[in-house]
Amino acid sequence: MSLPPQLKPSSLQSHHRTIASRRILPSSTCSTSSSLPSSSLSAGRPGRRCARALGGGRQLVVRCASVGPSEVVPASSSIGGGGASSDMAGKGGASVRVKAVATVKVTVGGFLDGLRPSRTMDDVKDLIGRSMELELVSAELDAKTGKEKPTIKSYAHKVADNDLHVVTYEADFNVPAGFGPVGAVLVANEHGTEMFLEDVKVVTAGGNSDVIRCDSWLPPKSGDAKRVFFANKPYLPGQTPPGLQGYRKNDLAKKRGDGTGQRKATDRVYDYDLYNDLGSGEELGAAGARPVLGGNKQFPYPRRCRTGRPRSTKDPQSETRSGDVYVPRDEAFSEEKNVQFSVKTLQSVLHAAVPAVQSTLIDPNQGFPSFFVIDKLFEDGVELPRAEDLGFLRAAVPRLLEFLRDGPGDKVLLFDAPANVQKDKFAWLRDEEFARETLAGINPYAIELVKEFPLKSKLDPAVYGPAESAITAELLEAQMGHTMTVAEAVKSKRLFMLDFHDLFLPYVHKIRALQHTTMYGSRTIMFLTDDGTLRLLAIELTRPASPTMPQWRQVFTSSTDTTKSWLWRMAKSHVRAHDAGHHELVTHWLRTHCAVEPYILAANRQLSEMHPIYQLLRPHFRYTMRINALARSALINGGGIIELTFSPQRYAMELSSVAYDKLWRFDMEALPADLVRRGMAEEDPTAEHGLKLAIKDYPFANDGLLIWDAIKGWVQAYVSSYYPNNASVTGDAELQAFWTEVRTEGHGDKKDAPWWPKLDTPESLAHTLTTIIWVAAAHHAAVNFGQYDFGGYFPNRPSIARTNMPVEEPVDAAAFEKFLDNPDQALRECFPSQVQATLVMAVLDVLSSHSPDEEYLGGMETAPWGNDTAVRAAYLRFNEQLKAVERIIDGRNKNRKLKNRCGAGIVPYQLMKPFSQPGVTGKGIPNSTSI
Repeated sequence: MSLPPQLKPSSLQSHHRTIASRRILPSSTCSTSSSLPSSSLSAGRPGRRCARALGGGRQLVVRCASVGPSEVVPASSSIGGGGASSDMAGKGGASVRVKAVATVKVTVGGFLDGLRPSRTMDDVKDLIGRSMELELVSAELDAKTGKEKPTIKSYAHKVADNDLHVVTYEADFNVPAGFGPVGAVLVANEHGTEMFLEDVKVVTAGGNSDVIRCDSWLPPKSGDAKRVFFANKPYLPGQTPPGLQGYRKNDLAKKRGDGTGQRKATDRVYDYDLYNDLGSGEELGAAGARPVLGGNKQFPYPRRCRTGRPRSTKDPQSETRSGDVYVPRDEAFSEEKNVQFSVKTLQSVLHAAVPAVQSTLIDPNQGFPSFFVIDKLFEDGVELPRAEDLGFLRAAVPRLLEFLRDGPGDKVLLFDAPANVQKDKFAWLRDEEFARETLAGINPYAIELVKEFPLKSKLDPAVYGPAESAITAELLEAQMGHTMTVAEAVKSKRLFMLDFHDLFLPYVHKIRALQHTTMYGSRTIMFLTDDGTLRLLAIELTRPASPTMPQWRQVFTSSTDTTKSWLWRMAKSHVRAHDAGHHELVTHWLRTHCAVEPYILAANRQLSEMHPIYQLLRPHFRYTMRINALARSALINGGGIIELTFSPQRYAMELSSVAYDKLWRFDMEALPADLVRRGMAEEDPTAEHGLKLAIKDYPFANDGLLIWDAIKGWVQAYVSSYYPNNASVTGDAELQAFWTEVRTEGHGDKKDAPWWPKLDTPESLAHTLTTIIWVAAAHHAAVNFGQYDFGGYFPNRPSIARTNMPVEEPVDAAAFEKFLDNPDQALRECFPSQVQATLVMAVLDVLSSHSPDEEYLGGMETAPWGNDTAVRAAYLRFNEQLKAVERIIDGRNKNRKLKNRCGAGIVPYQLMKPFSQPGVTGKGIPNSTSI
C-alpha cells in the first residue's frame, strides 16, 4: 500500500527538525528570578509533531526551539535525565550559555488563504515585541535551602522572517554553575492573542540538546500564570526529580480546577458533569425538555466535561444551552479539522443547507414519489432555493456539494454514489446482502449466536406479554429446507440473530405516540450455510399490549407469494431501522464517544504529563471531547439530527441510557471478550489469537483481531518498560487515582459493579490500556468510517421506519387495500422523508470523512520520543505490524473463498485497514474517536 507521505517512516528521528543557520542578533538580557510558587502554574501538554489549530481570529502558532545556530538536535539526547543538562553544572564555576530560538506562525502551513487572520503579517510582527518569556527550571533542589532553585529567565527577540509567514525569535540564557539538569520550561505569553507553543529545544554550547514537546495553546496576556512544560523523559510519581515534584503536583491541581464557575474558551480545566444539557426547556418548555442522564437510577450514564454554564430557570436540574460548548483549549480542533467539520462543514449542512432544502419542499414529511427520484439524488441532486449566501457551501463541503451551474436558482445538493451503490445498485433488495452486512457492515457488534431455543425475553411477561418468541422450530426447519432440526442447528452453532426485542419493546408505545414514526421489538434469525455465508430465515415484529389493545406479533419470512414477499421487504426495512438506531445510539455513540470521555477527563486530572501512561494514552484522546461537545450541540440534543431522523426521536438518548444500564461493562469492551460474550467466538489456546470464531469468515472479527493483537503487543512492551513488577503498578499513586476516578466519577453510576478490573499487575494494566486504545481507535473506526458507504443510499439502511406493517391488527382495511394496490409506494412511505433522507446522507458523508490532519494508529507522527531504545523499537515493530495487516487485508479481499468480503458486487471489507488518505475512503483507523 502506498502510505500518505506523513506516514512513511525513515526512522523514529524523522520528526526532529534540523534548525537552519539563522542570523544572530545581540543576545537578550538573562536574569535569575526567584522560584515561582508551583501553585501558580497550569499545565501544558507534550504533543503532536504537526502544529495545531487556529481556532479563529488573530491567533499565533509558536514554535520555540532552544538551539544554537546551525545545530542539529540529536534524537537520543536527554534533558531531564542527563544529556544536554549534564553541562548545566558548568566547569570550574563558569556559567553555561544556552541559545533559544522561537518560531511564530500566523497560520498553519498557509492552509486556506480565506481563513487567515485579517491582520497583515507586518501588523502581527509589530504587535509581538517582548511577547514571550521563557524560564528554565532545574530538576534539582537547592542543596542549602531544600527548596526549588531560582529559574533562569529570558525574553525572545525577533531575528528573521521569511516568505512562509514565519517569524523567528532567539533568546540567550546564562546558566550559573550548579544549576543542575533542566527538568522543565516555564512560558509566559504577554501578547494580546493566544499562541500555539509547539516545542522548546535546549542546547548548551557543548552541543548537547533535547526537545521539550509542548503542542499547547498559551492564553493571551498570561502574565504571572506561567505554563510549565516538562522535559520529555517520563517519570513515575515516585521517580520524579526533587526539583519538579512541586510543579508536577500543582500542575495537576490546576487542571482539576475547583469545580466552580463558568469555563472560558482559553481554560484548560477538566471536570465532570451530568448529561443535563440536551434539552431546550428554557426556550421550548416541556416539549423541549429532556431528562438528565447520569447521577440517577432511572437513567444512569457516563459523565461529560463540565462547562459551568448557568442552570435553566425553568428546569433547575438542566444547564442552559447558550453559547459554544466549552472544552479545554488543547482539546479543540486544528484549523484543518475546523474547516473540514466544525466551523464550515457540519454547521453549514445543519444550519444552511438543510433549511434550504426544507424550504423547497411543500411538506417536510413528504416521501419520495419513486425509486427513480431517489436514484436522481446521485445524478441531479436536490435543487436549492435562490440564495446568494449559499455560495460558501462549496468550500464548506467540497466533496458533498457541487454547484453544477452558475446561474441563481440552479444550485443543487448533489451526493456522490456510495460504495455499495457503485458496486451493486440492487444489493439492498437481496437477503444475502442484509445478512452479510451483519458481519462486514457498519454494525458488526449486533449479531449474536442463538444459544438456546425457543427464544425468550427477559422482560416482565405481565407487562409485555409472553416471554417465549413466536418463532417456532417448525417454521425455522421449513426455512432451512429440513436439512436439520433446530436443536441440531443450535448445537452445531448454525443459528444467529439480531435481537432488538428487549431493548426497544418498552419504548414502543412511547415512540408510537409521536408523529411520523413507529417502533416494534424485533428478532431476526439467520442460518450459517455450508459455504460460510448467512441465510436470512425469519423476522419477528412485536407490539406489546396497551390499555386499549392486546399484544400483536407476527413472524415474516421470504416467500414466492407476492403479498408475503412485499411484507417481507417491509419487515426487513423495519429491522434495518432498528439496527440503524442501535448502531448510532449504542454501538457508535455510547460505546465509543460517550464511554471514552471519562477516560480523558480522569487522565488529565490524575496523570501528570510526565507520566508514561499519560504519554501513551494522549494520542488516543485527540479531538474526542470537542466532537462530543459538537454532538451535544447539534446531533444528540433535543431536536437535533438524531431525534429528527431516527425512529426513537425524542427518546433516543433515553434508549442509549437504558443500553448503558443493561449492556455496558468495561470488561466486555475488549474485542475478544465482546466476541465471546455474543457467542461469536470461544476461547481456544490452540487457535489463532486464542479464539475460535463461530463464523470463520467474519471480516470484522478476522481483521479486528489482527489490530487487537498489534495494539496489545505494543502496549505490553511499553508497560513492561516502566513497570517491572506488581508493586510498581500498585504503588503508582497517580495511576491508581486515575483508575479509581474512571470508576467512581467518570462511570460513577456503575462504580459498585464487580466486573471492573483491578490494576494490580503489569498484565492487568496492559490489558486495561489495550481495551481503552482499542475502543477509542479501532472500535470507533469499524462503526464510523463506513457510514456513508453503507447508509448513504438510505433504502439499504433507513434511519427511521415511519409506518406500521399493513397487516398489524387491528388491520386498517383502507391502508391494507392501498398496500395491495401499490406496495412499492407503501415501502417508500415507510422510508425516511425527503428531508430526513437528505439530512442523514449529508451528515453521514461528513462523519465518514478523514480530515487532512488525521493521525492514524501506529503512524509515525505520534511515535514516542525520548531515549528509551526499547520503547522506540517496540513502536517501530507496531508500525511495521500494522503495515503488514494492510497487506493481509488486501489479500483477504481478493480471496474468492471468503464470500462475505469478495464476490460480484460486494464491497470489500477495508474498515480495519490502519491508514488512509483524506476524505471518504471506507478505511483508516485514526488514533482516536476524532469525528
